[in-house]
Amino acid sequence: MDVNFVQIGGVLTIIIHTVLLSSATLEPYDLLYHNGIEAFSRGDYTNVVRYMEKALRSFSEVHETKIRCRLKCKDQHSLDRFLTDLQLFDVILRRAACLNDCTERKIGPQSMHKVTEEVTQDFNRRVPYNYLQLAYQKLKQLDKAAAAAHTYFQANPEHVEMIQDLEQYKALEGVEERHFINREARPHQKAFSAGAKLYDKGEYGHAAVLFEEALAGYYQADMKCRALCEGPQHFEEQDHTLYRYSLYELISDHYTQILHCQHECIRDLATRPGRLSPMENYLPLHYDYLQFAYFQENKLEEALVCALTYLLFHEGEEFMTENVEYYTEILGSGGQPRQEAVQYLKRHKQELELLLIGTSNMGLPLEHRAPDRTVNSVRACVWVCVCVCVFVCVFTGGPLLYDSVRLVLNSGALNGTQRAVFDDVISEDQCSELQHLTATIAGDGYRGKMSPHTPNEKFEGTTVLKTLQYGYEGRVPLGSARLFYDISEKARQIIESYFMLSSTLHFSYTHLVCRTAIPGQQELRNDLSHPIHADNCLLDPEANECWKEPPAYTYRDYSALLYLNGDFDGGEFIFTEMDAKTVKASVKPRCGRMVGFSSGGENPHGVRAVTRGQRCALAMWFTLDPLYRELERLQADEVIQALQNQLHWAQDHINPKDEL
Repeated sequence: MDVNFVQIGGVLTIIIHTVLLSSATLEPYDLLYHNGIEAFSRGDYTNVVRYMEKALRSFSEVHETKIRCRLKCKDQHSLDRFLTDLQLFDVILRRAACLNDCTERKIGPQSMHKVTEEVTQDFNRRVPYNYLQLAYQKLKQLDKAAAAAHTYFQANPEHVEMIQDLEQYKALEGVEERHFINREARPHQKAFSAGAKLYDKGEYGHAAVLFEEALAGYYQADMKCRALCEGPQHFEEQDHTLYRYSLYELISDHYTQILHCQHECIRDLATRPGRLSPMENYLPLHYDYLQFAYFQENKLEEALVCALTYLLFHEGEEFMTENVEYYTEILGSGGQPRQEAVQYLKRHKQELELLLIGTSNMGLPLEHRAPDRTVNSVRACVWVCVCVCVFVCVFTGGPLLYDSVRLVLNSGALNGTQRAVFDDVISEDQCSELQHLTATIAGDGYRGKMSPHTPNEKFEGTTVLKTLQYGYEGRVPLGSARLFYDISEKARQIIESYFMLSSTLHFSYTHLVCRTAIPGQQELRNDLSHPIHADNCLLDPEANECWKEPPAYTYRDYSALLYLNGDFDGGEFIFTEMDAKTVKASVKPRCGRMVGFSSGGENPHGVRAVTRGQRCALAMWFTLDPLYRELERLQADEVIQALQNQLHWAQDHINPKDEL
């Protein structure tokens, strides 16, 4: 009897254990994430990896489960046909029951996966990968550390410490280029970027395959993005405990929010993780690339179809219309645009019409209403001609204003646009006098902000106002402080005149700086004195883009660097391609030489390592918008005016006897 009971008990235990395993739920990713952070604080790096990797898998599974369940239940309980009120509510209730059942079977109760906005933002910003790269580094798994660091950096390109970490990984033995992978790369964006690189190399056949893959991935991602919009909606400034609208007004508000979210998928799918701005003309550009790639492969029918599809987005675009006429003439017949694009644009047109109805009847504040944009909201501000035409810009430059100043390199000689090098802007004596200022004023001039420069060099600098204040106090020669002010104004006038600007160029920041190589830290250096960057946008080499958004100084329009010496090793100023690697031009500093250029993504630049001696320069950034004038410069203007008024007063009140 006892034996039978034990046997039965054992069988029941196995059955219960099996049932529990079959109903096992997915661990909440916020709990796993916090456990990983606690392990990191204890220095338990093995568990940091275990918890963070599980948290990332859990986050991804929750995300994908929501998409799969919503698409499945939408297909099973469709609202496409005309319904009576009762039929409508029947479909809504059945779809809700389907969603709950599908979600709970896959990941457990939905309440387990409701996390705070703060945690969601951390995952969207890829913060877990920052913990992972540090943990993998401590565990000597450098290939995984490099991948985690690279993944985090793709969403946080302004992170100075990660830039340095990546450079260190590249220099370590055992770490190869193939280890720097983006673990969160969006498939459609990855295929598009790879296709663009092959296209630039002239490998049109292989590029076309990748662009087709990118298109298929885009439309699939669009479907998933729309499914994610069908979740709970957040109504700003509306307390639904006091919500007194009718049932149909409440439903209208809810679905208007969903429509708005779905329409924003246009921007989302064209935006790289961590960025605020979408890639310009993103979806239409696929068809533009394809039409020319197929043309190069002598597949004219495919080229014609892609050209016609592009014109759906940009009706009447001259260069593409000419291409359509060319293909039609060669083939002897016309064609039709692709149906996936026709249906896509038709759907967005219907969305906009519904949004106009919805926002006119709902009580949302203006900032929460649907944006006033057409389906061409991703139209490029600047388009690249990739058809059978060539566009060439020739820039000759305006007057230099000063007889001594010489133009030594123009944009053509520097292999770029809106860039130039001038010599003899100031004399040897003026160079020496300005260089001496930095030795007498401590600090770096960044007013407590983090310096972007390497720890292998000592960085010192000062601003115009600080120098004038020291001059007024007698701590530096007042004449030298005044020279700093006057020379920077001379440089501003040269830049404004040479680049033939139609409006006044204002200072946005002025900085007299020196970089000094630190002895004993120069061997085996593989960093730059100042990393490759652009002055008014965030350089994204992988996407071949420069995102004009904070924390970049987006209001800067032109930049200039006036050098004070050349008696040092290294320190060359370089222009690169958007890849931040391919050097297009190199400028060796010398006294009186000035580099001037427009501040956008067309001019990525940096400074090679200073390995011996001290390199000094007057760095200036300018804006065409008077709202962003440098406050310190305006205060310096007042100081200069006060000094001039004081001088005039003294001259007007000289005793004639003193003159004798």
